[in-house]
Amino acid sequence: MSVNQPAAAAQTERSGLKKIVAASMVGTVVEWYEFFLYATAASLVFGQFFFPDTGSELDGIIAAFLTYAVGFIARPLGGIVFGQIGDKLGRKHTLQVTIILVGVATFLMGCLPGFNSIGYWAPALLVALRFIQGFAVGGEWGGAVLLVAEHSPNKQRAFWSSWPQAAVPMGNLLATLVLLSMSWILPSDQFLSWGWRVAFWLSAVIVIVGYYIRTHVSEAPIFLEARAQVESEKSVSYGVFEVVKRYPKGVLKAMGLRFAENIIYYIIVSFTIVYLKTVHEYDTSQLLLALLIAHVVHFLVIPQVGRLADSVGRKPVYLVGAILSATWAFFAFPMFDTLNPVVIILAVTIGLCFHALMYAGQPAIMAEMFPTRMRYSGVSLGYQVTSILAGSLAPIIATALLKETGSWVAVAIYVLIACAITGATVLTLRETKGLSLHDVDAEDARKHGLDTTAQGAR
Repeated sequence: MSVNQPAAAAQTERSGLKKIVAASMVGTVVEWYEFFLYATAASLVFGQFFFPDTGSELDGIIAAFLTYAVGFIARPLGGIVFGQIGDKLGRKHTLQVTIILVGVATFLMGCLPGFNSIGYWAPALLVALRFIQGFAVGGEWGGAVLLVAEHSPNKQRAFWSSWPQAAVPMGNLLATLVLLSMSWILPSDQFLSWGWRVAFWLSAVIVIVGYYIRTHVSEAPIFLEARAQVESEKSVSYGVFEVVKRYPKGVLKAMGLRFAENIIYYIIVSFTIVYLKTVHEYDTSQLLLALLIAHVVHFLVIPQVGRLADSVGRKPVYLVGAILSATWAFFAFPMFDTLNPVVIILAVTIGLCFHALMYAGQPAIMAEMFPTRMRYSGVSLGYQVTSILAGSLAPIIATALLKETGSWVAVAIYVLIACAITGATVLTLRETKGLSLHDVDAEDARKHGLDTTAQGAR
């Protein structure tokens, strides 16, 4: 054997992993472009366009955020359904279905007439499409990150699996960029009447691109081994009910990790828009520009935090993120009150950097919690169920607190409590840096008396 063969094999494996990462990221950018497009539009447009005028701008925004929350309610259902499918049939085919569903729903949102045209049918149709969109996104995250995590080397899993996480701010960046362009090009009345629709219609183009790329994705060998074991041994089960039965603590810990991370993200990207627009009547274009810059930094920081989690460990990085995030609102809102554009951009950017300390390592941590036969269901359930209690309610709760108290202090306390819950959860975790997923499967087999002869060794 040539001495160059091991190096060549490693280079080939690395090249293949990069293709997996690229395919996962492109699809994730597409899906989260559409999901976050709704969040931004709910803050800027939907309250006026789809709901009756009550005399209070905040009432319309709260109503829009309630329809926004429907997507979060649908996400656990999507996570359950697609988690079951993904654990049985594979990650690749599941991801192809989810991208089509979310694309069609988003395109149709851009075609809906407003309240002044069809009355309450307008918000009703918006809610129906939002449900479909959330249902599809519920199955997206688990498949996208696991496709990468299960292909990744043990010592670099947090780094490689953080790239699909970085695709989330990239999708948000793209949505913000399109809306920012429309708000710059068009007068305010035209932007509110039809300009926002263009961003939704563009989803048709990027969905086609994302679907095509995902057709060239391959399943990870460890998943094929686990599927062969399930097919050969009838006593081996998989999916949602099995993970709830066998790993309830794992699901609860995944939810605890997700709680503060999800809340602070939506406070930063959604509620800050509400705060600056309603309290200070800050310019919409300036707000979108601040988010645009912050999303770029967020995208660049996430993979580096993933690399750090591989180096020093998952727990310390995540815990520092929870602690720093607990402080963010107490200095960020006074920074917003300065109305200085540079200071506002800095406040948003710092918040997203704190968020990255929790967000980057999530795929690796959660993948290492569950065996392969039920991993898709486990990570999807823990991740998506929390979205109902955390991200979906965060803008609503924060807006309601602002309306009732007239101050940001209550919002800061809300974020602090969320971070305390997540920080306590981190302390209960075992450190899994460098852990082999085959060892996770072997431990599962020993624990539950399963036959491992169908599984290969890598």
